[in-house]
Amino acid sequence: MKRTDMRTPFVGGSSLITIFAILCMIVFTLLTLSTVTSSRDLALSSYNAVTAYYNADSEAEKIFAQLRSGIIPEGVIANGNYYSYKCPISETQFISVELSLIDDEWNIISWNSTSLIQ
Repeated sequence: MKRTDMRTPFVGGSSLITIFAILCMIVFTLLTLSTVTSSRDLALSSYNAVTAYYNADSEAEKIFAQLRSGIIPEGVIANGNYYSYKCPISETQFISVELSLIDDEWNIISWNSTSLIQ
């Protein structure tokens, strides 16, 4: 019977540098993936917020157009020559509009986005 000598493999400096470089690449890859995911979520959130705002602003413009044509839509509060209404942006935000009609001329008193305080 022949006896074989079992020796542990020699790990030299170049092997340690290679292992360290691979570990660094893995860490940087995971950090990059995390950054990309966060950026995508932020971009999607911004897109949804901007889209909701412009949809509400468009609805406010449609109501204003109806008022100029002499129709008072549902949800518009008329107090003499002053009109006000709100268009929801989200559950916590809305566009608040106040208008006045003086001598057949419409004046925008305010056209603001407002947040509900809870």
